[in-house]
Amino acid sequence: MPWFVKLEEGLVDKAQFDAVVPLHLAWLAELEAQGHRPVSGYWADRRGAEGAGGMLLFWAGSWDEASRLVRHDPLIEQGCVSWTLHEWAPVFGVPAPVSPPATAAASGMKQQHQS
Repeated sequence: MPWFVKLEEGLVDKAQFDAVVPLHLAWLAELEAQGHRPVSGYWADRRGAEGAGGMLLFWAGSWDEASRLVRHDPLIEQGCVSWTLHEWAPVFGVPAPVSPPATAAASGMKQQHQS
């Protein structure tokens, strides 16, 4: 199954973004339950910067499936981020997705748009 990467950049203020994070985390959990192996995070070196962003790495069966999945991300549905989608073709090594505890993921996402 191919890997896909969603790159995103924040568009809204921290309060609006933070209000959507629980829905985003639930969406990621659903992707995981469906076998898409999502790994999601924010750019630590951009934490607190305006427009800080992040990345989602995941499996999907096709470009169409990947696009459909990403469009259901609550951060996208609610206009919190701009985004791009890429099919990623690793040429060395195998990514080993890990799931951080939900509390760490939530606090990391909230940090993303701090002023």
